[in-house]
Amino acid sequence: MRVVVIGSGIVGASAAYYLSGRGADVTVVDGGYQGAATPAGAGIVCPWVDHAEDDDWYRLTREGARRHPDLVAELGEDIGYAKVGALLVAEDPSDLEPVRGLLRRRHAEAPEMGEVVDVTTPAELFPPLSDTLSALLVPGAARIDGRAVRDALLRAARARGARCRTGAARLTAGGEVVLHPTEGPQERDGAAHPVGEASPSAPLDPAAPQPPAHTEPRRLTGEGTPIDADAVIVAAGGWTGEVCRPLGVELPVYPRRGQILHVGMEGVDTAWWPIVLPRQGPYLLGFPGSRIVIGATIEDVGFAPRITMGGLDELVQAGLRTAPGLYNATVSEMRVGLRPVYAPGPALIGPVTGRVVVATGLSAYGLTAGPFTGCIAAALALGDTPPIDITPYAPPTY
Repeated sequence: MRVVVIGSGIVGASAAYYLSGRGADVTVVDGGYQGAATPAGAGIVCPWVDHAEDDDWYRLTREGARRHPDLVAELGEDIGYAKVGALLVAEDPSDLEPVRGLLRRRHAEAPEMGEVVDVTTPAELFPPLSDTLSALLVPGAARIDGRAVRDALLRAARARGARCRTGAARLTAGGEVVLHPTEGPQERDGAAHPVGEASPSAPLDPAAPQPPAHTEPRRLTGEGTPIDADAVIVAAGGWTGEVCRPLGVELPVYPRRGQILHVGMEGVDTAWWPIVLPRQGPYLLGFPGSRIVIGATIEDVGFAPRITMGGLDELVQAGLRTAPGLYNATVSEMRVGLRPVYAPGPALIGPVTGRVVVATGLSAYGLTAGPFTGCIAAALALGDTPPIDITPYAPPTY
């Protein structure tokens, strides 16, 4: 069976991986758009503390999280996955009581979260933290490197015969795929700006003036090349609605900008520091290489993948409030991603026509639920029963 996957982020890469494992003839189309969400994600896997009032959202992220260890074992390489635990922190211990109750209620159906315990001195686990904080520790929480897992999934799919092509995919009214070369800026890993290095496409100093955002669709050149397909999976993130419009459907998927700050603490082993989740404000987490990530802003500004002074200021101030010990950390990089949000519901997964399946709308939970969502999309494209009931995530009918 021939399947075209439009989008090479975490969902598209996962769909290609599962499809190729079933023997499908797979072509992945990478649009190369600025602001791709996957490489800019922090990589937090801790679904049990969110979506207290939305069981459908929670079910998708919980099931996605519990499949990560098996995926790591299948891929057989380092994708940055580590079960480091999460510290839920607050200035006032009473602010932690609602999440304590939520975790207690959910524990029976999600024992993989581990036994939640109080931590009286959270700075012993994450040294830069303020000594005025109280914390709960959720030991089952993990972190993952979005770029690494996406690349590993695509490598595995290519090893099974999948092909990757770059260009802008256009659907016809009948659901056929036409691939166009593109003109304009392309950035394989979104807008990631190492401070102090030169780049011809964007200023890398987060405090420098930013160029205008490329908010218009890039111009399609030539007649385009048809790609034969029996089924199509559209996993194009915030661009999914535009891709599907020729089908006569209107999908209210929009981009939500998230800016993320990376800092370094030279000579400090941060690899096993836990994730820090304040009850209010940005999170922090450590990675190997003395690296700490602070994020993310939440900005509904359209297709504008820009690093801004305001975003940097928000992250620096919030990071230092929670972890004043980062005052002398070195700012090394800013990343920005356009996270796809589906306006009416928790996510958007399902067929929109007899041959086209959409899989997007994971918002800030792409690296938690993305591989599982790709698995669901692959099952739908092959005509199989998906691993969970997808009714809550189904596209509108026309």
